[in-house]
Amino acid sequence: MTIPPILYEDDALIAFDKPSGLPVAPDRRDKATDNLMDRVRAALGRDLANVHRLDVDASGVLLCAKTKAAIDFVSGQFQSKTVVKKHLAIAIILPADRAMKVVAPLRAEHGGLPPAFQIDLALGVHDTDPERMRVASRRGGKPSVTDFRVLESFGRFVLLECVPSSGSRHQIRVHLAAIGAPVLNDPLYGDPEELLLLSGLKRRYKGRDEEKPLIARLALHANELTFLHPATREPKTIAAPLPHDFEVALKYLRKFRP
Repeated sequence: MTIPPILYEDDALIAFDKPSGLPVAPDRRDKATDNLMDRVRAALGRDLANVHRLDVDASGVLLCAKTKAAIDFVSGQFQSKTVVKKHLAIAIILPADRAMKVVAPLRAEHGGLPPAFQIDLALGVHDTDPERMRVASRRGGKPSVTDFRVLESFGRFVLLECVPSSGSRHQIRVHLAAIGAPVLNDPLYGDPEELLLLSGLKRRYKGRDEEKPLIARLALHANELTFLHPATREPKTIAAPLPHDFEVALKYLRKFRP
């Protein structure tokens, strides 16, 4: 088992570029499940500890600490919500009759999303499925706020910068689903019928009958993490490049932009 690419390393910290589909830690129901931390500790030592989590299906920056002092210092920043976490997402604006309809969908005059917007919705564990989250009341849920900025628009598809200021599980995914614009290929909160296909972008498409999506996994990437370094106490930013499938999807969205 190989470890993911290393994005940054010094005496106190090490950051990995986690691929989509690899859990950060062992599954609580199956400790033998392949995961990033088991791979890393087997290769680099048992003292390494992750200081935050990423969704299994998301990719991007995963930060670990090498010493107890570094673990305590950086973990404290995540707990106090002072770490700046930036994600990139390709979202799809669903027709009104297929949106989650938790809150009124945001729509700008041109039919897309506003250039910048904030979603402030408390989240809690789903009533019947512990693997899912849901929008909850203020009293029964955890306060959750995410700021969004539209980076590029491609008709029904949109590239978003997502900055959560709180740390609820699946926060970005549930917030976007709640306004009718879920992350593309979201198996829990999206629409399985909505795929990014070249035939749906290119006029007079002449390709294979069994067409594969341009990106086949959750289109969510943790591209940047900014925090105070435990040794220097100065801001440190670690970035992860876009995965190849994410780049391919954006390439064709730009090429055949409506």
